Amino acid sequence: MHWTTDQSTPSVGRVVVTTRTRSPIRSNVGLKAVMAVTGIFLVLFLIAHMLGNLKVFAGDASFNHYAHWLREIGAPILPNVWFLWIMRVGLLVAVLGHIWAATVLALRARAARPVRYAHRKKVRGSYAARTMRWGGVIILLFVIYHILDLTTGTLNPVGDPSRPYANVVADFAPARWYVTLFYTLAIVALGFHLRHGVFSALRSLGQQTPRGEQRARAVALVFAVALCAGYLLVPFAVLTGLVS
Repeated sequence: MHWTTDQSTPSVGRVVVTTRTRSPIRSNVGLKAVMAVTGIFLVLFLIAHMLGNLKVFAGDASFNHYAHWLREIGAPILPNVWFLWIMRVGLLVAVLGHIWAATVLALRARAARPVRYAHRKKVRGSYAARTMRWGGVIILLFVIYHILDLTTGTLNPVGDPSRPYANVVADFAPARWYVTLFYTLAIVALGFHLRHGVFSALRSLGQQTPRGEQRARAVALVFAVALCAGYLLVPFAVLTGLVS
């Protein structure tokens, strides 16, 4: 915003206010919309990915068939593996958009409260903020490792794209317990992230009464626990020999 003085009339100074137009997407409402859209897209992907992972319990042939089918989606319109790359680019854009919107909103919230009171009690929001921030870092590191492990095969003991079932079994073998531990840590962090995100989304949709908040917390907790359990079933099944 700029303030200028119009001195065309010698005796009267006229104040003219000019404002810069901010893009709607950069407004708080626009940023929250970006977070909502990207969040929904990422949650839908997580659900679909979890259901696909659980096909490992159907055996070697079934899981390999599913993995190869993913490479052929869209054929013959799309060349081989193109669908996966389109999905990967979409996920990357969604993740970056989600992080960008969350970061800008957090910085604006902090700028709006420049003075910290020495005796101010900590609120639940600070815990949620720390959980989302550090959970996001852990999840990001895990995604990078996961890509190098089961997508490119660089860090996988087998690393053969034609044998996805063997890759999974080798990845979570008992001797590689540290991989399962890191996987578990990342999934738990994801669970906290989802719990807070789903709760916030439900509150934004109108669940703001005391009873509504209780329902929102319950739904968010059940959803987060169910998704985490679905993801952790596979590595622990391999670790215990249920899947081999």
